[in-house]
Amino acid sequence: MQPRTDEISKCPCQGLMVTAAASAGSQYDFCSRYFAPNFGINECALCLSTLLSTKMNKCDFLAYQASGRGGTLNVHLDKEKQRVLLRGKAITVMEGCVLV
Repeated sequence: MQPRTDEISKCPCQGLMVTAAASAGSQYDFCSRYFAPNFGINECALCLSTLLSTKMNKCDFLAYQASGRGGTLNVHLDKEKQRVLLRGKAITVMEGCVLV
C-alpha cells in the first residue's frame, strides 16, 4: 500500500485506518496502518484490540504494524482495567515528565 497523505488529508474525518486479518497460518492476528495528516501524524501505530477482542474472543494478539519501518507488537487487552498494553522492542528517543 502506498498512502497518499495529501489525498487522505482531504477526507472529512479525524484519521483513516486500514486493517486486515492475517491469513490462516500466519504468526500474526492482524496488520494495520493509521493515517491522520490533519493532526500532523502522517502515520501512527494503532491498536485494534478492543474491537478484535470481541470478534476473535481473545485478549492477546500479535500484530504487525505495516508502516515503512514496520514492526511487531504484542498487544494485551486488560478488560478489568480497561487498558491496552503494548509489548515489544523499542528504542527510547525522548524522555520527559508531564505535570497535571
